Amino acid sequence: MIKKAIIPIAGFGTRFLPLSKVLPKELFPLASKPILQYVAEEAAMSGIKEIIFVTKPGYCPSFEYFKRSKWLEEFLRKKGKKEILKEMESFDEFFGRISFSRAFQKKALGDGHAVLSAKKFVKNGPFAVLFCDDVVESKKPCLSELEKVFNKYKRPVVALYTVPKEKSSSYGMVKVEKIGKMLYEIKGIKEKPSLKDSPSNLAIVGKYILTPDIFPYFENPVLAKGEIRISGALSQMIESGKKVFGLQLQGKWLECGDKQSYLESDVYLSLKHPVFGEKLKKSIGK
Repeated sequence: MIKKAIIPIAGFGTRFLPLSKVLPKELFPLASKPILQYVAEEAAMSGIKEIIFVTKPGYCPSFEYFKRSKWLEEFLRKKGKKEILKEMESFDEFFGRISFSRAFQKKALGDGHAVLSAKKFVKNGPFAVLFCDDVVESKKPCLSELEKVFNKYKRPVVALYTVPKEKSSSYGMVKVEKIGKMLYEIKGIKEKPSLKDSPSNLAIVGKYILTPDIFPYFENPVLAKGEIRISGALSQMIESGKKVFGLQLQGKWLECGDKQSYLESDVYLSLKHPVFGEKLKKSIGK
């Protein structure tokens, strides 16, 4: 079982400036909770026992978000805010089974460099990597589905999602050989290819299970525009004869990497919210 998950959150959220100067992108709300909570919940429901946040040095509100606040609980208790207190206690109980750690990425050198920054935490075991640009609404946690594939093959597994081929230039696209229902062996990766150069209509989603043998490829990388990339390391592994697998996700991929996709995801989840959704639909005439 995969016990550790890395969640890189050291980026500057440049597409969301100036708001991201003061509020980290991963704490932006999707409906009634932050993006980061969806990702952490997926990890917890998949059996993860330790989450390693890769952050910039210094104060990190995203890390603090998961710490229990006894003084706040006492304040709510004294004020008679029973429902809010109950919600806080439920949150603490749910995440109380997880330990949280921080690794520091001192320079923004790519997503692969972020994972490399957490190397000492994962040591010699397989680990998950989850990005806050990607939330998937599904019946089963996506990470737990990836883990089923990993348990069979013991090799890296990448989450995939079907996108319109004309949008290929926005994603990392994969060349694949189908080996089962929704399951593929990845034969190659192209970052943001043109429509004519896209090897398939399967895009990489920011959810991975990786093995420790990826670290040498981060440490001796083929740089992509000066960055160390996960896709580049996986490509090198494939070229050296190592197998990498891809699982096509079921459910709905909610992207949060830019303003347009974030707003669409927020509206989608807000309208489906079990408490606020119906009133919201009425208020906007839906």
